[in-house]
Amino acid sequence: MRTYDLVVSCSLIGLALGLSPAASFDGTRAPDGPVVAVPMPSETHNLGKTTPLAVAPTTPSLSVSPRTTTPFEALRSGTQALRDGKTDQAVSALEYAAAKGVPGAIWKLGRMYADGEGVDQNKLRAFEYFRTLARAHAYDPPNTQQARFVANAFVALGHFYLEGIPGSEVEADPNRAQEMYRYAASYFGDPDAQYHLGQLYLEGKGVAKEGVQAARWFRRAAEKGHRGAQALLGAMLFKGDGVARQAAMGLFWLTVAKDGVTKDGVGAEDAWITEIYSSALAKATRDEQALAYRYLEDWMRNRR
Repeated sequence: MRTYDLVVSCSLIGLALGLSPAASFDGTRAPDGPVVAVPMPSETHNLGKTTPLAVAPTTPSLSVSPRTTTPFEALRSGTQALRDGKTDQAVSALEYAAAKGVPGAIWKLGRMYADGEGVDQNKLRAFEYFRTLARAHAYDPPNTQQARFVANAFVALGHFYLEGIPGSEVEADPNRAQEMYRYAASYFGDPDAQYHLGQLYLEGKGVAKEGVQAARWFRRAAEKGHRGAQALLGAMLFKGDGVARQAAMGLFWLTVAKDGVTKDGVGAEDAWITEIYSSALAKATRDEQALAYRYLEDWMRNRR
């Protein structure tokens, strides 16, 4: 990417995020390649009536009193309270930390409302938390402590845009979803984002259907241990689905994915991986199986 293009791209994302013109970008590059600037949801994206974020209570409880507790201590206190089943105390502490801008607290509240963990599920409220986090920290270097929270926030926003939020102004928009995934995948090198971006290319949602691009994103995530990406990459290569057929390499990736499932225990969400692996193994020739096994030996040796 030329210097001029990079500067223009960074300026565009700054405007979309609502940052001041003075906001700077340090040019840090993610492990997976050059920065890919992606527009964030802007204030003009018809989201002005969404549920406002929680703020610190007017009269904080003793557990989150600003006189005795720092925002980061409130985050730790809220996390421990969740483990202890003290949901009200946890939410109070986390809201205090989130109002003070602690990324981990903002992310945790977003996840709680998205999943209905200890609170009534509220996808719109979760969306607002994730959007706030993404806007505030989109330019953070990928190696910072909070980078994983920010990357996950982008992925969560991608999910919301892919499906929409019923009864709200957040409509299904596959193109905006791929923008969210692409930013987290390219800048933060997030394997979940890379996996979901690969799926969009595989299915032709928000982007043109393109097997080679799907395989590239799956491979980046697969090399970081993402089982779903390993399985889909393996299936594509074994069948020659959208890419040149490489049966042995495909069986190798399917084996890696299956072994990961076996190690961690097969859940309902992973059953499809073992099914695809078993089907491919039954169809593979002896030569393909032998070559896949050699690939697996090299993989294990290089990871020691």
